[in-house]
Amino acid sequence: MATADHDTGRARQRRRTRAAIVQAAADLLRSGVTPSVGDVAEAADVSRRTVYLYFPNVDQLLLDATLGLLSQTAVDAAIDAADVGSGADANDRVAAMVAALFDASDETLALGRSLLRLTVGTPSTGDGVGPGDGATPRRGYRRVGWIERALEPLRGQLDDATFERLVSALAMVVGWEALIVLQDVRGLAHDDQLATTLWAARALVDAALREAAVPPPAPARRRRPAAAGSASAKLPS
Repeated sequence: MATADHDTGRARQRRRTRAAIVQAAADLLRSGVTPSVGDVAEAADVSRRTVYLYFPNVDQLLLDATLGLLSQTAVDAAIDAADVGSGADANDRVAAMVAALFDASDETLALGRSLLRLTVGTPSTGDGVGPGDGATPRRGYRRVGWIERALEPLRGQLDDATFERLVSALAMVVGWEALIVLQDVRGLAHDDQLATTLWAARALVDAALREAAVPPPAPARRRRPAAAGSASAKLPS
């Protein structure tokens, strides 16, 4: 358990570092500057090497920052608004997050496709902390943060392993990859894409809650072998 907690802590620290880099790039873009890696590193108070550990090229960094500018405020506001009428119900918070992402998808999906092209197959840096090494996600850290925030009311109801599994499961149905599948593979209209994603998200949340409410099955009782001299052990005459 200690190792798992340590790994989770490291993952959160990596997400915070990546988020700080992207936020610095977004702030520079908002001010009218098209920043270089050096500009972003200075603004984020990290080294250029650290920036390159998370983003192998400036195009990926600027795309990520632009997507954040287009969607971050809307999603955060939607999750906050869901609490007003629902009493912090996790399903309502997740639904609000999904709806906000879909509302922004007309502006962001083309950028999301470009980001996928830049990140799929990114080679490993070989140092254990950079893109493609299996430790630091190439993309999706913002998505994970939103999902964790939406699920916050469930932290007291789910054990750590179940909570993390639910975050991972929702990450499969909320994001560019899922949108592209629903649009390109299934050919669904916008409203049907939203309805399908909401259905899948609610099913995952409900499944996790059902699992948490059902006590684990009692271990099967082992039958004791009959004693050699007992009647049940005697062969029939």
